[in-house]
Amino acid sequence: MSQPGSGAFGLQSQLAHAAHGSALAQRLGHFSTTTLPAFVRQLDAVSLILLLVTVVAFVAPIFILFPPIPVERSDALRQTHSRLGLPPKRTNLRDQMSPVHRVQPGQPAKVQSLYIYPIKSCKGIELARSKVLSSGLEYDRMYTFAQLRTPAPGAAGRAGHQQTKPVWEFLTLRQLPLLANVKVDLWTPDSAKTSRLLGKVDDAFLVVRFPWMDRGLRGLAQWMSAKISRGLHATPEKEFMLPVSFPSDQEIKARGYTFADVKIWKDVAFALNVETEIPPQLTQYLGVKHRLGLFRMDPSKRREVHGCAQPESVLGYQPAVDFHDGFPLHLLSLASMQNLDTLLLKDETIKELDARRFRANIITSGSEEYEEETWKVINLKHPSTNEACQFDVACRTVRCKLPNVDPETGIRHKVEPDRALRKFRDVDEGAPKMGCMGMQLCPMFPNAGNPDEREAYIEVGMSIDVVKRGSHLYVKQ
Repeated sequence: MSQPGSGAFGLQSQLAHAAHGSALAQRLGHFSTTTLPAFVRQLDAVSLILLLVTVVAFVAPIFILFPPIPVERSDALRQTHSRLGLPPKRTNLRDQMSPVHRVQPGQPAKVQSLYIYPIKSCKGIELARSKVLSSGLEYDRMYTFAQLRTPAPGAAGRAGHQQTKPVWEFLTLRQLPLLANVKVDLWTPDSAKTSRLLGKVDDAFLVVRFPWMDRGLRGLAQWMSAKISRGLHATPEKEFMLPVSFPSDQEIKARGYTFADVKIWKDVAFALNVETEIPPQLTQYLGVKHRLGLFRMDPSKRREVHGCAQPESVLGYQPAVDFHDGFPLHLLSLASMQNLDTLLLKDETIKELDARRFRANIITSGSEEYEEETWKVINLKHPSTNEACQFDVACRTVRCKLPNVDPETGIRHKVEPDRALRKFRDVDEGAPKMGCMGMQLCPMFPNAGNPDEREAYIEVGMSIDVVKRGSHLYVKQ
C-alpha cells in the first residue's frame, strides 16, 4: 500500500504544484488596477502615446523571459504517459450522415466508432480499440458529478422512511448542459517513456479542463497564453487532475476524500466523494446552485443490473455498473439515426443530428434502419485478426431529453430531438409515450465463471454477426 504523498496521489500533488501558473500570470495577477483609469484620464494624447511606448518597451523583455504560457499537467504527463483516444481530425464520425453507413449489399454491418465517457455527461473520448470488461468499456463512467439537495417533503429514503437529511443526487446534461464543454483527457502510462524527475509512473490519470478566464490582467495573460499555445480560436481553460485507480485508505485520508450515498435514478450507491479536487470556478461556470460533489464508484460496490438483463445463470456472472444509466454498454446505429434526422423540425440551432448526442459506446454502420431492435445476441469479429467479442442485447434505450443538448456547444434545443423521438419512436410497450433510440448491451464471455477471464477487446472495423434474433420489451429496474 502506498503512503500518502507517494504513488499516483504524490504525482498528482507534484503536477498540481508545477502547473500553478506561468510566472507572468502570477505577477500580473497581483497587480492592482483600481487607480489606473483615473491616472490615464489625466494624460494628453502625446503623454498617452509615450506611456504606451514605455510600457511596451518594458513588457517585451518580460514576455521573452517569462512567456505567458502556463505549465500544464499534460506537459508533465507527456514525459511518462500517452493520451488515449483519437484526435478530432481523425474521428470516424466525420461523414456520419453519408449514405455509405446504410445497408450495403453483400457487406455485414460493422463497428464504426467507439466512445468512452470517464466522467458522466462530460465530453467523451473516441477510441479505435478498447478493452471490454463485465462492467462495460474500460474507463467508462467511473465518475459522476452530484449536488447536495434537501429532499422534498414526503420523500422516502432507503428503508422506506421519510428522508429528511440532504442527499447527493447525480448530475447530467439534463440539469447542467454546460457539462458538454468540460473536456476529459485520459493519460495512460507509456512503457517507452521515463522521466528523470518522476521516474517510471504506473498510474493513469484524468486531466479535466473547462472554459475559464479570470478578471483583470491575469485574465488577459490567460487569454494570450491560450492563443499562443493552442491557436487563435482557443479560449482560456482551467484544469484539474483525478486519479483513475481507486485510492487506498491512507490516500483517501490524506486528500480529504469522504464516502457518501449518491442517488442515481432510483438506485443509491455508496461512493467516494473527491470534491476536494474541484476548483471553485467550476461551480460558477456550470451554474450549480447547491454544493457540488464529484463521486468515484468503488469497484467493489458497483450497482447490479437486473430488469431486462439476463440473469447470472445465463451470463455466468451478475452484471454490475459504475455510473452508467442502467446497463454496461449502449449501441447506436448510424442508419437509424439518419432516419430520425429526417423527422426533425430543424432550425438554426439544430441543422442535423450528431451521433454524440446519444452518448453511445458502440456506434455501428451498414445495417437496415432499426434492424438492431431485432438483435438478441451479436458476435463482433475482426476481419483480419479473428479477435472477437460477444454481447447479449438486453433492451431498447428509452430516451430522456438529454440528446437535446448539442455536444459541441452545450446549447440545449427546446424540443428536438425529444419531440421526434416521442412522436415517431414510441415503439416499446414497456415504455409507453417514450421515444426509443439505440440498444443496451451486456458483455458475454466464454469463461465468465472465472472473474480473471471476463475481458475481451472491441475494435473499430469489426463485423457484426447476428447470432440470435427476437423481440424486446422494456422492463424498468
